[in-house]
Amino acid sequence: MSSIELTPSQKTILQELVNLYRESESAVKGEDIAEQVDRNPGTIRNQMQSLKALQLVEGVPGPKGGYKPTANAYDALKIQEMEQAADVPFRHNGELIEGANVQEIDLTSVHHPELCRAEVKLQGSIADFKEGDKISVGPTPLSKLLVEGELEGKDDTSNSLILTIDNMEAPAGDADPLH
Repeated sequence: MSSIELTPSQKTILQELVNLYRESESAVKGEDIAEQVDRNPGTIRNQMQSLKALQLVEGVPGPKGGYKPTANAYDALKIQEMEQAADVPFRHNGELIEGANVQEIDLTSVHHPELCRAEVKLQGSIADFKEGDKISVGPTPLSKLLVEGELEGKDDTSNSLILTIDNMEAPAGDADPLH
């Protein structure tokens, strides 16, 4: 499928639909999306019409109805659907978050030792994360990379957390890398 250019608002709404759909595995009501993205339910309904036209969302009628993302939605958001994704431990303020699926870790500005940053793309809601929170990701399955840092910001359109890295180890602890 060719790449679809979405507005930041469409990306945020579609990402939240995917997050909520993964949690419930059933149709998601527009009001629930509106609450998560802090928008009016009418705005969500209007955006859903355009996302339906792009074949990214399908409507589910009835009392248990709402919206479901299509396979094209995952492509548009560049989310890989895996039967069994590798488990990467993820901690928020020291607490292990069950079901948090780390999709990507991008290291940015590693050439500047005092401003080393990482962008951690998650599958799942990032609504509860606040600037200054302590984040720990890893060790990853192959390289045993562990990244620890402080949350500097978040990007709702790409479902990413931006960290200032305090510590980075590979291989973490006594583990040998698998490659």
